[in-house]
Amino acid sequence: MPRLLLSAVAVSAMLALAACTTPAPAPTVPPTASATPSATETPAPPPVLLPEGSAADNLAYFDSIAGSVLAANPSAGGEAFINALVAGGFDKAAMEVGFDRTSVDLAADSVPWSVRFNGDCLLGQFGPASGGYHSAVTPILSTGTCLIGATRPIDW
Repeated sequence: MPRLLLSAVAVSAMLALAACTTPAPAPTVPPTASATPSATETPAPPPVLLPEGSAADNLAYFDSIAGSVLAANPSAGGEAFINALVAGGFDKAAMEVGFDRTSVDLAADSVPWSVRFNGDCLLGQFGPASGGYHSAVTPILSTGTCLIGATRPIDW
């Protein structure tokens, strides 16, 4: 029994001593000097149409046009994208667009559009089913078109 009592006293003493000690202070790190710009950075110029460039060279411009359309109307349909691309200098005769409405007159989950450009396709797609706006450069299909399936006539 004395051993048990002695052990209990020893444990109590260790706990009491542990409670009285303070942890060592964390080392402090001197603040580092932040770099201040020596000159004002000039923003990159906006993308422009490069008629002699490749489709890949023009993807940023294609995207900027789609971004402008969506900024003006977040629920824009295919006609708005086509009109904006024409206004931006792309050839309307080289464009295709999917339908905004389904065959049962529901809003399409996603609307694709494209421009054949210097041997490739610039593709755009927007809608809730596609997770927003997406674009890509792809080869022209063996059919000579960029989009698969039925497309809407661009007759406006």
